[in-house]
Amino acid sequence: MSAPAPTVAALARGLAEGAFSSVELTRAYLERIAAAQPSLNAFITVTGESALKAAAEADAARAAGRAGRLTGVPIGHKDIFCTEGVLTTCGSKMLGNFVSPYDATIVSALRAAGTVMLGKLNMDEFAMGSSNETSHFGPVRNPWDTQMVPGGSSGGSAASVAARIVPAATATDTGGSIRQPAALCGVTGIKPTYGRCSRYGMIAFASSLDQAGLITVSAEDAALLLGPMSGFDPRDSTSVDSPVPDYTATLGDSLQGLTIGLVREFFDKGLDAACEQRIRDAIAVYEKLGAKVREVSCPNLPLSVPTYYVVAPAECSSNLARFDGVRFGHRCDSPKNLLDLYCRSRGEGFGAEVKRRIMTGTYVLSAGYYDAYYLKAQRVRQLISADFARAFKECDLLFGPTTPTPAFRIGAKCDDPITMYLNDIYTIGANLAGLPGMSIPCGFVDGLPIGLQIVGPHFSEARMLNVAHRYQQETDWHLKTPSAFA
Repeated sequence: MSAPAPTVAALARGLAEGAFSSVELTRAYLERIAAAQPSLNAFITVTGESALKAAAEADAARAAGRAGRLTGVPIGHKDIFCTEGVLTTCGSKMLGNFVSPYDATIVSALRAAGTVMLGKLNMDEFAMGSSNETSHFGPVRNPWDTQMVPGGSSGGSAASVAARIVPAATATDTGGSIRQPAALCGVTGIKPTYGRCSRYGMIAFASSLDQAGLITVSAEDAALLLGPMSGFDPRDSTSVDSPVPDYTATLGDSLQGLTIGLVREFFDKGLDAACEQRIRDAIAVYEKLGAKVREVSCPNLPLSVPTYYVVAPAECSSNLARFDGVRFGHRCDSPKNLLDLYCRSRGEGFGAEVKRRIMTGTYVLSAGYYDAYYLKAQRVRQLISADFARAFKECDLLFGPTTPTPAFRIGAKCDDPITMYLNDIYTIGANLAGLPGMSIPCGFVDGLPIGLQIVGPHFSEARMLNVAHRYQQETDWHLKTPSAFA
């Protein structure tokens, strides 16, 4: 068959109409992956044989009248989700030999919905990074310019969707790791409300912040996939037992009367002027669609980066203690004793950024510094949450930039962790408050895409998807494809 249609919605229609089979579709994507992998490095593992088998089963289900909306649609999974019988590395040498004995809930739910897994996507090591340069398997490259970063930590997911080598991909967001790469690669990314999607089988970085989500071409695609992913999971103690709506049912709702809040603190001196102009151009489209715009203030948001870089490392130092060379993962050669086994296995298995965060987290949790750092950060976290709550009394959704600049050159910020951390300055607040957030493409600066960020109250994913979809009906930024991968 010819090059696949760009969206999940179009592919689902083509499968339902018999325009092509899932086997044909899957084979076409596998060919595109093979051609793109040398220049993008978006995949860690390609599961071609099992994908074709699953596609054949999907075709058989469709022939028997047992097909759902997503039956036979290929997708990729971020390599942070456990997949039974398949390598699950988290982008780390520490898990370079780990084959999971079970599926993450997200993986099994999407498989039950009929999707076909093409493979596991590259990522920053243990989801710690903003540029996908910390992966043990090498950096992912941005398909719009392969000298640029794709963003992180879900860089493999974003780059693969942007290059059209997968129609959609799962991803995770701890401080912006879905929205930031979605913006830098010109695709749609959604981080649901904390607890909306199960974290069971999603390898933990910071348990009070991590959230599974999606990177897709369009908001409609995200709506199609988010439903099966969502819902209560008794195996996840942070999962919320709340009804899951049909996210596709309200995509076409009118925006008349919608109140958009522009967060004053997002439009600060750190925002690139050309990026700001693209954001304001997008706001004008919403005003044409009937939305009202007002400025709101979240005065504690500028404290989100230092707060995050106390809370997240503290939780990571606890979560990553399980990787000790004893039960699974990397084990050093010929340890002299138990302490040597721990020290050398962890020293060899973890990369520099992971070690930096473990050490930072251990420090802020230590007896003499817990009150001064960790406890204070948790108090500031509550102030940030309160700022959002006040803002949502004045407006329905909050808008702003996703990132302060377009994508930067690979290697440009590797030696300056603080500058790297500031790339997530607009996204971290939503994670600290457990709010849902999206990024949708809204234009280009110097030939590179940028994103408009949408943040909503808890469990407002349906409204956010509706708002994003209506914008994408008026514009075609989300359908732009890098020329090298058209």
